[in-house]
Amino acid sequence: MSIFYFVAFLSIFFALMTIFTKNPVHSVLYLVITFFTFTIHYILLNAQFLAVVNFIVYMGAIMVLFLFVLMLLNLNKESEPIKSNLVKVMGAIAGMCMLATFLGAFRIMEVDNGFITGNADVGLVKNLGKILFNEFLLPFELSSILLLTAMVGAILLAKKERKEA
Repeated sequence: MSIFYFVAFLSIFFALMTIFTKNPVHSVLYLVITFFTFTIHYILLNAQFLAVVNFIVYMGAIMVLFLFVLMLLNLNKESEPIKSNLVKVMGAIAGMCMLATFLGAFRIMEVDNGFITGNADVGLVKNLGKILFNEFLLPFELSSILLLTAMVGAILLAKKERKEA
């Protein structure tokens, strides 16, 4: 249980560093470390599938893309837009909504001797595969066809037309 609290402390620390760091590249790197601590939490909570998806998709793809875009933008102090008071108020409202969601989630959790109780087999990949390929086979296959169509469309849109001489 002490590992959980240590990783939780690291998650909160690196999330705060993400918010309060002035350099956007450092902020993205702190966010990558925060996602890594989330992966450790998923492993500790016996949710291997979520851990792998978080590691591959969020840390491996999306955050590298964010870092690449930030490096290409070459942000300077002069080009940074001034944030209006409306944006700050909306951010405060969003933070309060998130706090209310957390409080509601903590209220319905069942805790027994310091441990969250529940089914131990919920996050296993084997059980997810059984449900995905038995009960939800048609929606799974339809979503794969939709993703394939989107990928082919993106390739056709990005392809440059050759001018024949």
